[in-house]
Amino acid sequence: MPTEFAADKSHHGFRCEASARPETIRADALVVFVHEGSIGGAATGVDRATDGLLSRLATAGEITGKRYECVPILAPAGVAAGQIVVIGLGPQGPDGNTDLGTLYRAAATATRSLSTRPRETVVLVADPAWTSRHTEQAVAGAAMGMVGQDLHRTDKKRTRFGTTIWVGASSEALATGMVIADGVSLARRLVNSPPDDLYPETFAEAAAAVAGRTGMEIEIWDEHRLDRERCRAILAVGRGSSRAPRLVKLTYRGPGVPAGPPHVALVGKGVTFDSGGLSLKPPDGMLTMKCDMAGAAAMVAAAATIAALRLPVNLVAVCGLAENMTGPAAYKLGDVITARSGTTIEIHNTDAEGRVVLADVLDVVREMAPQKIIDAATLTGACMVALGHDVAGLFTNDQSWCDQIAAAARTVGEPVWQLPMYPEFDEQIRGEVADIKNVGEGRWGGAITAAKFLERFVGGIPWTHVDIAGPAFAEKPRPWIDGGGTGVLVRTLVELARTRSL
Repeated sequence: MPTEFAADKSHHGFRCEASARPETIRADALVVFVHEGSIGGAATGVDRATDGLLSRLATAGEITGKRYECVPILAPAGVAAGQIVVIGLGPQGPDGNTDLGTLYRAAATATRSLSTRPRETVVLVADPAWTSRHTEQAVAGAAMGMVGQDLHRTDKKRTRFGTTIWVGASSEALATGMVIADGVSLARRLVNSPPDDLYPETFAEAAAAVAGRTGMEIEIWDEHRLDRERCRAILAVGRGSSRAPRLVKLTYRGPGVPAGPPHVALVGKGVTFDSGGLSLKPPDGMLTMKCDMAGAAAMVAAAATIAALRLPVNLVAVCGLAENMTGPAAYKLGDVITARSGTTIEIHNTDAEGRVVLADVLDVVREMAPQKIIDAATLTGACMVALGHDVAGLFTNDQSWCDQIAAAARTVGEPVWQLPMYPEFDEQIRGEVADIKNVGEGRWGGAITAAKFLERFVGGIPWTHVDIAGPAFAEKPRPWIDGGGTGVLVRTLVELARTRSL
């Protein structure tokens, strides 16, 4: 199921031509990037070769350079390619460049527009002003743009190019960009897999395959081990399903890094399908609930990418996997569950199951004594009410740690926003029958009360919770991506590891 990880300059048909003149390469299409209001940088040579065609079109208003504008020019004289595709990057930044997130999405927009039919060769031109990080993100975006969610369509909407040539890119940047693309692709493919194919056992098998390819250690707890470990919260959520829960633990030790407690624990919610349980969701709300394991997908994919890049950090990635179904043994409203930590939880809503699963996972992680914890979960619709479909919510018990995550997210262009964790919200989850209940008081502040629930299980270790309910799944296509899983947070976590913020 997962894609392979490799670091090769011809990986997936991608290769670089560091010194070639792009206008001389025979190809189906030649892609150049322009900023708003100017035909400059790498586009200048192509403009010159076409006797100023790009400049004339810009003067006429046909090319504006606005963000993600995609202008195809068919059969242009002066270049060997069958068409030129001009992609807008929006206004230049203060340093004369563009941010990494815009570049990632712009490159994806270009390849997505071209991938609707088979192409033997496509050339993309890296700007001389780009840093290696810019090139890596553009390469990753270009690889992602030609991959859709149509895993089971006979007639595919997207077709990978036979060869993708990057002019002006180094082989190192190309290789790193492709490893990042593989990580995002893995997360997307896991999320897009049908729930009858991807359930706790098969997710664990996919994680084991990834571990085997990247050299990570893996430990899988089945329902019997979960019972011995007192993980009764995970077991309760999975009780209504014929498919038993799992817990997956991946361990990566960076080269040359001394042994010791993990620098960070990556924790993922892996509800492989969420019917809502006895608090049953309506059909429209259930249709995309194969995506309720996107947090676990992001953490497995991020760990795999970090391992493939051989980054100098030590980490564990731990995911709780369960199906939330309505079978005869399903957990019920009013049940009291004793979590692994000994905390008792009264169930007021079986559709607030993700936090119940994570209660046990966080306690498992707490015993490992990592320096820091970050969890990712499609946890609450309330976070989408607050922040919309594109922005992930941040919640923390340690401001410095949260700031590092936010900075990494801003660097790669994955929007996040911090919400408050005032102690008054603790009162809303305080129980009358048990220590805590699994929902707050009514609809208001639901993303915060969910985070407050999780905070009870981290034992004071610096921790940040990322609610990815909005950006984890695109219900309709964007210029740069088909609908379905987005692979959100993978690039942020890799950037966090690369800057050694872990």
